[in-house]
Amino acid sequence: MTNVITSNPTIRDIEELLYDEAAFLDKADLDGWIELYTDDGTYWMPVLPDQEDPVNHISLFYDDRVLMEIRRRNLKHPRAASKDYPIRCSHIISNIRVTEQVDEITTVESNFHCLVYYNDRQTTYGGTYRHELVRSDSGLKIRHKRVDLINCDAALNTIIIYL
Repeated sequence: MTNVITSNPTIRDIEELLYDEAAFLDKADLDGWIELYTDDGTYWMPVLPDQEDPVNHISLFYDDRVLMEIRRRNLKHPRAASKDYPIRCSHIISNIRVTEQVDEITTVESNFHCLVYYNDRQTTYGGTYRHELVRSDSGLKIRHKRVDLINCDAALNTIIIYL
């Protein structure tokens, strides 16, 4: 897990956080995953390329911490429909680069590919991530994550787990 960061995070600190996040999602461990986020954390997946904001436009989803907690609990519930089939994922993250450093906020962009196997169907997702990271007493945390799918404006299969 991420160590306490007292200065601007190094690229290695950032990589470790992003790889931890990918590992939690690969295992469908939303308990561990949600702990990587700040209490005011958000997760956004726009429905259009270059979409400007999640408030004035429809999105695939825009979850705050409360909605992330609800999805986490629903996924874990013993009678959840998602329990009918195992969820298997493999995330690959590359081209990790710091794009902005303003005060306590480090903005990071990266590319990703994700394979999801669920209900006898394998689905490939790809695109870019933008993470806004902040330092906390417990280490580096995600304050905001934006996922821009290459095909965000196409018909998509059900997204059963966060990407």
